[in-house]
Amino acid sequence: MSMPDRLTATKKRKELAEKALDKKAALGADIDVAAYSSSVDERPYQEKPEQINREEKEQMLGVGVTLDDLSQRGGTFVQMDNSVVHSSSSQDGVEVMGISQAQEKYDWLEDYWWRAVSVDADKFTAHVELEQNNGYFIRTLPGVKTVYPVQSCLYLAHSNLAQKVHNIIIAEEDSELHIITGCATHPMQASGLHLGVSEFYIKRGARVTFTMIHNWAPEIAVRPRSAAIIEENGIFLSNFVCMKPVRTLQMYPAANCIGNNSVVRFSSVLVAPPGSHLDIGSRVLLNGKGSRAEIISRAITTGGDIIARGYIAGSAPDVKGHLECRGLILSEEQGGIIHAIPELKGELAGVDLSHEAAVGKIAEEEVEYLMARGLTRDEATAAIVRGFLQVDIEGLPPQLATELKQAVETSEKELF
Repeated sequence: MSMPDRLTATKKRKELAEKALDKKAALGADIDVAAYSSSVDERPYQEKPEQINREEKEQMLGVGVTLDDLSQRGGTFVQMDNSVVHSSSSQDGVEVMGISQAQEKYDWLEDYWWRAVSVDADKFTAHVELEQNNGYFIRTLPGVKTVYPVQSCLYLAHSNLAQKVHNIIIAEEDSELHIITGCATHPMQASGLHLGVSEFYIKRGARVTFTMIHNWAPEIAVRPRSAAIIEENGIFLSNFVCMKPVRTLQMYPAANCIGNNSVVRFSSVLVAPPGSHLDIGSRVLLNGKGSRAEIISRAITTGGDIIARGYIAGSAPDVKGHLECRGLILSEEQGGIIHAIPELKGELAGVDLSHEAAVGKIAEEEVEYLMARGLTRDEATAAIVRGFLQVDIEGLPPQLATELKQAVETSEKELF
């Protein structure tokens, strides 16, 4: 794209974003972006991330981001409020940097800007375009396979701040990229808003594993807007864990399998304590011949509300898709709602799409069975819930599998 064309495209995006500011949120409860501050003091850059203060590092460690020892990480990115405080790569062929730096370095990045996510999808995407506060750029070069996962953390430290980030992830042809990303807040955080746009581009024969762990605070509002484009024989595995209180979280990531034999899997583990409202789902378009999709979610309410969505559309020959949503209501006293909304759409003969959804409570006979073998009622309940939350995520690298297991186990202890 030539410079005049880029300027024209930028102007058009701004115009679309301005028009979208009056749009209501596409899903769930709406929020007033203007009620949050958009400016904050710049945080100093840290060449050595271990110099970040201990309390903040502990919060990041809770979402799988370790800063004291980077020997088991292929790269690291940390943004606190609106400032990129550290970015580095420890493997040749793996690029990790702030998105603003990437825009200055690569003219061609404009060609990926808002290609997977529409700039005018809603007022939240519009705010990110018009008032962007950094974000990360992660890329593997053709044929490069990450030895260790790349880690990133988006951290809210100041109260009542709106953090608006745009992330671009590119896996070039035949490369392999594993990412663990965590979102967290300062322990004393009172309120805040996170708007995060993430665009994934999985080229022919490439593979991306993206594991996201959220550890927000009870008064945080979160609006991620994410989408992936997967080319021929590409694989995208997305894993999401949210087991801590958050006021309102609304996300509906999409994956477009445009290439033949492309694969996408979304797996999520959700817990909604009292006062939390989670409106979460995944959407897959199977547009390539022989493409496949799987959406699996495990949802538990201990008093909060969960809307668990899933959508798979098949519009090419020989595609297969399966959607599975299971929910548990643990507290009758605290209330809580789980609303499962599975959707399938077949657009030609021969597509193979299926779904199963179940919402209920723990069966009393299961509890009594374990109690008869020496467990207390609480221990029996915890054992059943622990088994319920174990989702077999196919193809997860051993280190990421360990990180995910640790995150779930830590949250389980607090749950009970």
